[in-house]
Amino acid sequence: MDSKLIVSRRPGPIRPTPPFAEADDGFVRVRGARENNLHNVDVDVPRDSIVAFTGVSGSGKSSLAFGTIFAEAQRRYFESVAPYARRLIQQGHNPKVDAITGLPPAVALQQRRGTATARSSVGTVTTLSNSLRMLFSRAGSYPDGAKQLDSDAFSPNTAAGACPECHGLGVAHTVTEGSLVPDPSLSIRDGAIAAWPGAWQGKNLRDILTHLGYDVDTPWKKLPKKDRDWILFTDEQPVVEVTPQRDRVAKPYKGRFWSAKSYVLHTLADSKSTTMRDRVLRFMETGQCPRCGGSGLRPDALAVTFAGKTISELNAMPMTELAAVIRPTAELTSAGTASRTQTSGEANEVAVAITRDLLARVTVLLDLGLGYLALGRPTPTLSPGEMQRLRIATQLRSGLFGVIYVLDEPSAGLHPADAEPLLAVLEQLKTSGNSVFVVEHNMDFVQAADWIVDVGPHAGEGGGRVLYSGPVAGLEGVQDSVTRPFLFPAGTRSEPGNPREAKEWLTLQGITRHNLRDLETEFPLGVLTAVTGVSGSGKSTLVSHVLAEVVAAELHPDNADTVSRDLPKGLGLVSGLHHLDRLVTVDQKPIGRTPRSNLATYTGLFDGVRKEFAATQAARSRGFGAGRFSFNVAGGRCETCQGEGFVAVELLFLPGSYGPCPECNGSRFNPETLEVTYRDRNIAEVLGMTVTTAAEFLSDLPSVSRSLQTLLEVGLGYLRLGQPATELSGGEAQRIKLATELQRIQRGHTLYLLDEPTTGLHPADVHLLMAQLRRLVDAGNTVIVVEHEMDVVAGADWVIDLGPGGGDAGGEIMVAGPPAVVARSTTSRTAPYLAAALGR
Repeated sequence: MDSKLIVSRRPGPIRPTPPFAEADDGFVRVRGARENNLHNVDVDVPRDSIVAFTGVSGSGKSSLAFGTIFAEAQRRYFESVAPYARRLIQQGHNPKVDAITGLPPAVALQQRRGTATARSSVGTVTTLSNSLRMLFSRAGSYPDGAKQLDSDAFSPNTAAGACPECHGLGVAHTVTEGSLVPDPSLSIRDGAIAAWPGAWQGKNLRDILTHLGYDVDTPWKKLPKKDRDWILFTDEQPVVEVTPQRDRVAKPYKGRFWSAKSYVLHTLADSKSTTMRDRVLRFMETGQCPRCGGSGLRPDALAVTFAGKTISELNAMPMTELAAVIRPTAELTSAGTASRTQTSGEANEVAVAITRDLLARVTVLLDLGLGYLALGRPTPTLSPGEMQRLRIATQLRSGLFGVIYVLDEPSAGLHPADAEPLLAVLEQLKTSGNSVFVVEHNMDFVQAADWIVDVGPHAGEGGGRVLYSGPVAGLEGVQDSVTRPFLFPAGTRSEPGNPREAKEWLTLQGITRHNLRDLETEFPLGVLTAVTGVSGSGKSTLVSHVLAEVVAAELHPDNADTVSRDLPKGLGLVSGLHHLDRLVTVDQKPIGRTPRSNLATYTGLFDGVRKEFAATQAARSRGFGAGRFSFNVAGGRCETCQGEGFVAVELLFLPGSYGPCPECNGSRFNPETLEVTYRDRNIAEVLGMTVTTAAEFLSDLPSVSRSLQTLLEVGLGYLRLGQPATELSGGEAQRIKLATELQRIQRGHTLYLLDEPTTGLHPADVHLLMAQLRRLVDAGNTVIVVEHEMDVVAGADWVIDLGPGGGDAGGEIMVAGPPAVVARSTTSRTAPYLAAALGR
């Protein structure tokens, strides 16, 4: 007998599923979408078009584009996969939606930071390294008598190819006399060998040297070199009988000698103490591996060349130069037959085939403005925008047809000049027979779209509704849309106020790092400075690396070595640091990586809430302290879900799902804890409040109220106090950090560094952010932002523009001054876009 399982997802009548014949009308039709804050959304979106999903941060646009449309496409794809294979794939969730028709397969390209490993590079992300290794293996020029190598031999990430000295990393950690003995004017007795341990262990090694006949009272620099080298670098460990001279009762003992090098390496390898490992790490120097020259490869691989270059040299070239090297081979019209007996295959058919494919794939990256990148560039050093373009280029070469590409802010991290080629690429994807759905805040991208879906009007519970779905021009008549005034500005933009004048200046000279070469720059203090330039011009290197390290080393000299050991090598004269008392870096990294971390715990306001609950009569009579009201420790939390509020339901062949804990119903706390109330609300109900609601409910608690007020001021009133950190966007995380700073008592003289703070922010949210940055400056602080959003640059007091291009073509200061001065520059690529933002 057949049976049916009917699951009621929500109260009320079940919406009938539209007939699938409607899928041929050219639209993706969504019915009853309820993912996150979406309010039973119905929307029709055209296929074979560029569709922009807009709305303020937290409005629900990503929940519609990614959480509903892409998630359903992914779910359907996995249903076509064999059940056994499904177990090996990390599956997504089942979206909360009644029906979606007309939905083709989908590919998602979401914003992700570069993989945090030195072994991941531009070449590995794009798979271009695979083709390059095959080129050297099958078509390289080998030395006479050399055996042909497999492609793995040209990879530093395999056992066959990795240098045995540095294990393929290209970097060696060594000790030198200079690192072990920073002050050679001291004697051993006075502590010349700084790397040796302190207290009794150091005195023990000194006594052993005395018994071995070495002079411990002569200044180190006057000792014979032979003696110095033995004391620092010997692998010998002689054991001698030592009679201490410092004890009242001389008791001989057997002492073992360790050279300074042996002690440092032994501590790093075997010590369980982080403090000890950090201490000895200060005495090591990191540099190019002497065996492989930094390539990470074995000598036999480096002996093979193509066009007179080793694979290491080609990996280090910008892709513009790499294309020039392989183009002559790719354009050969006649080629010889490949043979294993040839010592060089550079002109055979294999070389032509591989270089043609390689050149075509590199050309896509050049068209996207990434020609300044080298294949060997580590991905942790890439911006989200650069990573996004690399993934787009990979998909563009895949030749897929009839697919929906769902992109998360493809313009993020891009200078306006870099965004224009990307628009052409999206148009090419559409022309190739695909649909392009973009979640986007950049109004230039939105203007270029064929269709717009505006979600809002506000964030959180105040959003989740489709205000408009149609051609872009039609949004102009939607009065409730927060996006409308930015897409269709009425009249001329108002001129920004007069720029503030600097109180003091911070000067850096001789900056040499990455593509910055002997650069000199001045940062005004007490004002808002925007650092601009095309992608790869050196902005983040200058601000987030060099400037941050210089200030940190000055403010925290005890940690200077661990902050940046190569700082003296990449910097000359520094002046003006004495004007700063504190450094704060506000980035978009998550505030926590588990659901246990949330807005309330990160900002510290939950401590005040828990103390207030513990002070109630009901809590005192039960003997409950503040710890009882924490879901992270035993006592007050629900032990069934360990305070997480949900339990995982694993299904063998279907996507797993999460459900509310059956014991606490998602509250996270046990019944005894929930019996305690504050103003008729228990602790779980307070955590479930939005910031806006909680600000009113907890207004009589000064410390808590101050935190909530700053969260409101940065536009986060829609977030719940207990909202897990894993559900927050990068922009939301950054604003939470900024709010945490704003609630501190401002004493001035603090340097705030922000790297692309508007990433992920709607223009309306950008205005809120700018108001808070100005508030920091008004309090006597200095704010420096790396930024591409021209409205932010136009509102700054000072602009430093780098260029003219990216990579080796950048690293120079093109112009510096107030926005109006920079906008008039004839050499700056930022100038025309800044002039437009200023309304000129």
